[in-house]
Amino acid sequence: MSPILQLLIVLVIILVVAKGSGLLAVRVGQPAVLGELAAGVILGPSVIDIFGFDILNDGHFNLEETVFLMAEIGVILLMFLAGLETNLEEVSKVRRVAIMAGSFGVLFPIVFGSLVVLPFGFSAKEAVFAGIILSATSVSISARTLMELGVLQSRQGISILAAAVIDDVLVILILSFFIAFAVDDGEGGGVTEVLLIVGRVLFFFVVALVVGAFVLPPLVRWASSAPMSEGVIATTLVVVFLSAWFAEYVGEVALITGAFLAGIFLRRTDVYRIIDEKMHTIAYGFFVPIFFVGVGLQANARDFEASDVLLLAAISIIAIASKLLGSGLGARLAGESTRSSLQIGVGMISRGEVGLIVASVGLAQGLIDTSLFSVMVLMVLITTLATPILLKIVFAEEKEEQHA
Repeated sequence: MSPILQLLIVLVIILVVAKGSGLLAVRVGQPAVLGELAAGVILGPSVIDIFGFDILNDGHFNLEETVFLMAEIGVILLMFLAGLETNLEEVSKVRRVAIMAGSFGVLFPIVFGSLVVLPFGFSAKEAVFAGIILSATSVSISARTLMELGVLQSRQGISILAAAVIDDVLVILILSFFIAFAVDDGEGGGVTEVLLIVGRVLFFFVVALVVGAFVLPPLVRWASSAPMSEGVIATTLVVVFLSAWFAEYVGEVALITGAFLAGIFLRRTDVYRIIDEKMHTIAYGFFVPIFFVGVGLQANARDFEASDVLLLAAISIIAIASKLLGSGLGARLAGESTRSSLQIGVGMISRGEVGLIVASVGLAQGLIDTSLFSVMVLMVLITTLATPILLKIVFAEEKEEQHA
């Protein structure tokens, strides 16, 4: 088959299986995202290995890479929509909770993750980097589940999203420090490089605030009145993609942070409801299902050695417990109730694509070996699968009140 025919048939399979498994998950009382993630595991190398079929792998076209790039667009749009549903005035009310939950949610996984990995024969450098991987948080899974539960705009939902931004910035800074001082091949720039990265992070947030406050509102108003087809949506896509690019390429923070901030600022425009409605169609009708299936596609249990089972179990347990305790304790110290703190802690458990990105950086820099990398990928999948289930449990009362 030609490359376009290969891509078309794979997209059909992914969308049909994603929506079908999501529907099945809802029928048995679970969030749709859980079914979509499970679909990815089944289609991936662990079971079916869809990209291993000869008819879809002729060597002339990297189909797998293309699908994963489309999945990246899915997570960008997902986090943009999460930002679009976030009221900035409400975020300001939970800033203390966000700072405490985000900070403790980074500290606890680094400390306890390092201590858990050390007894398995890894070096101190590898153990600490494993802790850094565990400190990452990706709330794309939590955001989708909170949307389904109807609690994304609750105090707890907003706290989770805001804490994740704090978490992301801290992890990037820590990762930058670690690489600058731990890499021995001469590529690390020491203190100078670290200061440069800190400056780039600050520069990104300053530019984002200025553009979001003074440029985006008149730009969107112009697009809404200009004589062009779907001008507002086209402009929105440009803003989201450019913001994501600027965040990672210039600001040294994850691209999903840029997309999330773009959503927050576009919410303050006059046409944000139109943007919300039409972007939902684009995202959830096509790109977001590809992202969730893509997470499962990255797991390869066939290459997993039996000797790594104990390590995977220990890391997965500490991954869940450290975020639950760290972010939960931070929220509790900031004045949240025990139940609210538990909900915030659960919402920070998923590592998602951020954990995969950090792990990939470590592998490329020689900070972890392939065996530890494989364990970390499966840990990411486990926490990603566990998060929707745990969120549904801790938010059960809120769900019942909505139906009452």
